[in-house]
Amino acid sequence: MRTRYALIGSGHRAQMYLDAIAGPHADVAELVALLDVNPARREFHRDRVPAFADVRLAGPDELEQVITDLAVDRVIVTSVDRLHAEHVVRALDAGADVVVEKPLTIDAPSARAIQEAIDRTGRSVVVTFNYRYSPRNTALKQVIASGEIGDVVSVVFEWVLDTQHGADYFRRWHRDKTNSGGLFIHKAAHHFDLVNWWIADVPARVYARGGLRFYGADAAAERGQAALPERGTHDGPHDPFELDLRSDERLEALYLEAEKHDGYQRDRSVFDQGITAEDNLTAIVDYAGGPVLTYALNAHSPWEGYRVAVNGTRGRAELEVVERAEVVAKDEDGRAHVDPSAVAVTTEDSGVRERGERLVVQHHFAPAREVEIPEGVGGHGGGDALLLRDVFVGPTEEEAGGLGRPSDHTDGLRAISVGICGNESLATGAPVDVAAFLGLDLSREPAPAGAAR
Repeated sequence: MRTRYALIGSGHRAQMYLDAIAGPHADVAELVALLDVNPARREFHRDRVPAFADVRLAGPDELEQVITDLAVDRVIVTSVDRLHAEHVVRALDAGADVVVEKPLTIDAPSARAIQEAIDRTGRSVVVTFNYRYSPRNTALKQVIASGEIGDVVSVVFEWVLDTQHGADYFRRWHRDKTNSGGLFIHKAAHHFDLVNWWIADVPARVYARGGLRFYGADAAAERGQAALPERGTHDGPHDPFELDLRSDERLEALYLEAEKHDGYQRDRSVFDQGITAEDNLTAIVDYAGGPVLTYALNAHSPWEGYRVAVNGTRGRAELEVVERAEVVAKDEDGRAHVDPSAVAVTTEDSGVRERGERLVVQHHFAPAREVEIPEGVGGHGGGDALLLRDVFVGPTEEEAGGLGRPSDHTDGLRAISVGICGNESLATGAPVDVAAFLGLDLSREPAPAGAAR
């Protein structure tokens, strides 16, 4: 018998899950309902997949009724981040398990509400951290877990978002921290989860700094940046920081044609007034077991990727990933796009940064060696397909007892705890104790995660 799914929040992120249900996991999963406040978006996904022709379409207020009427086993939550906790708690109380897109939620009260609902119902919540499944990140996990560099003492982690991807957070609902918790939570939940998983430890204290240094009206005016039209969808020449929704059929259907129903604009100027999310963030995180993380995020870099160095008592491991080497404006109308020629490996002597990934391990008093990274195919460095298999089929015995990539709500809480406390530190200027501020015990062992019921 196939597991019966409902999905709530049918925007861009929903497609990954819906395509998995209709495609490689159709033998174990069945979509029975699509819920969204916007009828055009739920109809878009129903109409593009023939297998979804008969699914029930409903609004978020009908979630409990849909779960009861259609005997839903699991609800996939891909709604706006500030609504995650509400939708998770309502689904659990109505009798369904939950798969929730990261971040689990955006603040301490809603985190406690989710934990209380799980304790109350005994049901499971899986949080989808696909970066755990990227072969390059798995390779670093294996190096650390093997003990090859000894006990971990510190981690230095820098993530840069380019002027295509990073800018996009400041066009859409993520720009308002009341919706997303800012990049400390929405984006960095990925990064903090990786560190938690890599070193198998729990964050204990956070000190953070940051601000809106590049996007937004004030920062733009300070450096003489010309104001942009309120929206990127307009006729005439375009600035590389603008997004014209008519340039992408999918975005046009999901957002431009759908905005008449709810007024949501997906193409706002990144140099607007009223942006509250930070574009530069740093944090120092003390871990319960002793290691210290030094973290930095920049959302207006000319290239995209990350560098992480793990220092141990026997040596050091360094992972460098260039996901996108550059963003250039070559179209006649000025639109920005990715340079398709940037596909090779970084070469220092040429001075050219090109796409690639490299993991280097070096022991004390020994030469460095490069660790081979299996090739990843598909989204998020090859992680998406592996993640979706664990979500819909369940982890293999090797997965369940080895790498520990499947993640449950405790992993989700640990990941967002750094961002939530980071936001508090930004507001107060002081370090924040994680357990005290969240009011939750993050040290307990998580329940088995990832298996479909």
